[in-house]
Amino acid sequence: MNLSIAASLCKQFEGFRSKPYLCPAGVATIGYGSTYYGNGAKVALSDPPISEADASDLLLHELQFTYLPGTLRNCPILLTDERKCNAVVDFCYNLGIGRLQTSTLKRKINEQDWEAAKEQLLLWNKGGGKVLAGLDKRRKAEALLL
Repeated sequence: MNLSIAASLCKQFEGFRSKPYLCPAGVATIGYGSTYYGNGAKVALSDPPISEADASDLLLHELQFTYLPGTLRNCPILLTDERKCNAVVDFCYNLGIGRLQTSTLKRKINEQDWEAAKEQLLLWNKGGGKVLAGLDKRRKAEALLL
């Protein structure tokens, strides 16, 4: 499956950082929001910077080998719709597969209730109980693909 839409969303909303940094959740992160390297090693704050090209490759690796399988395990119906699948892969990259796994969003997707799925997706726009502009924009961009 082509994950270029998900990669584009991730790049747009995650932004690029060549040097490792702590994300808001306190996890060492690099590139376009990667917390692990392709070999399975965790990102550490002491790691050397990476190029934008390497960060792109790492993002695509994560999307293909972690987030796509996790998305399809939870929502196999998405295998037949690349646009919708890319939206949910981006959601999982941002929030984790576990959030999808236990969500009403998952149920609505699997019921193919796309309007309700869009509504559910838009609810995931908060941090610390407050609507965050970046998350709100990201969820709206994903919802347009459903």
